[in-house]
Amino acid sequence: MKVLFVGGTGIISSACVALALARSYEVSILNRGNRPSLPTVHSIVCDINDLDTAESILASERWDAVVDFTVFTPEQMENRIRLFAGKVKQYLFISSASAYEKPLRNYLITEETPLVNPFWQYSRDKARCEAILLQASNSGQLPGTVVRPSLTYGDTHVPLVLNSWNQPYTIIDRMRRGAPVVIPGDGTSLWTVTHSSDFAKGLIGLLGNGKALGECFHITSDEVLTWDRIFSLTARAAGVRDLAAVHIASDFITACLPDKVGSLHGDKSVSAVFDNSKIKSFVPGFEATVSFAEGIERSVANMDRDENLRSIDLGHNRIVDQLIAAYRSGLDAARSRFGNP
Repeated sequence: MKVLFVGGTGIISSACVALALARSYEVSILNRGNRPSLPTVHSIVCDINDLDTAESILASERWDAVVDFTVFTPEQMENRIRLFAGKVKQYLFISSASAYEKPLRNYLITEETPLVNPFWQYSRDKARCEAILLQASNSGQLPGTVVRPSLTYGDTHVPLVLNSWNQPYTIIDRMRRGAPVVIPGDGTSLWTVTHSSDFAKGLIGLLGNGKALGECFHITSDEVLTWDRIFSLTARAAGVRDLAAVHIASDFITACLPDKVGSLHGDKSVSAVFDNSKIKSFVPGFEATVSFAEGIERSVANMDRDENLRSIDLGHNRIVDQLIAAYRSGLDAARSRFGNP
C-alpha cells in the first residue's frame, strides 16, 4: 500500500508512520522539513498551504491513502479537496474528539454524538472541516474518512491538563520540586488518555478499507480514569510520593486565564468516556493495550534519559504560580467574610 502522511513527525503521526513501515507499506511524508523523519521514509519537503507549489510538486503522484494531520480550517479542507481529488483512493482527515457537544447529554460518547462545541473555535472548525469532506466524499469528489483522536500522547509527552504543551517536562519538574500543580475541578471528572501506539493500530487498520469511506471514527483507549488518578500515576512515575495538588474550579481558572476556556470548558473539564464499538467493528482485533500507568512510566523514563526533553517553561510556571496565589487569596478572603478561621 502506498501511503502519504501529511505531517508525519508529531506525537500521533510519528507512531502511525512507524506502524505503517512495520507493515511494509510504501510510506511518504509531506511537511516543511523542520523536524527529522525516519530514514526509511520518502520525504517530500513542501508547505502544503502554498497551494500552487504543492500542486506542482504533487502533480504526478498517486496514493492508496493520504492521512492528513494538518487541516484546521474550512479553507484548508477546501484546498485539500482541490489538491488530492483524483489522486487518492482514501483521504483520512484527522479531526478532534473535542468537537463533540459540550456539555454532553449522555456521558457515553459515540460517533453519533452531535458536534456542537460553543466554547472552542478550534473544535468548531474541525467539525466544519468534517462536513466539507463528507460532502465531497458522498459526491464522489474525494473519498474520505474522518478520524477523531482524543487526548493522545507518546514517549515524549506528559498529557496533563494545565501543563506546558511544548515543554511537557515542566510539570514533572514541578512535582519533583514539591511545587503545587493545578487539577481543574475536584479531580473526579472521568477522562480517557490514549497512547499513540494504540491510536496507530486503529488508524492504520482503516487504511484501504472501502467500507470506511464516508464514515467517522474516534479511536481511544477503553481505560477511564479520574484526573486525580491520572495526576497520581504521573507523580508515581516521576518518583514523587506526596503530590502537592491544588483543585481549582474551571470557572475560576478561566476567569484568570481566558485563553483556557476552549481547552477546559470545551474539552478537559468535561468527562470524556468513549464507546469504541465502531472502530472495533471496522478493524477486527483492535484493542488499546497500553495502560496509562505503563505509558506515563515510559514517557518519564524517556525524558530522564534525554536531556533535550527536559526543558522547562518558565513563563508557564509563573502563570501557574500566579493562578494558585490568586486562588489561595480568594480562599482566605472567603474564610474571613464567613468568619471561618
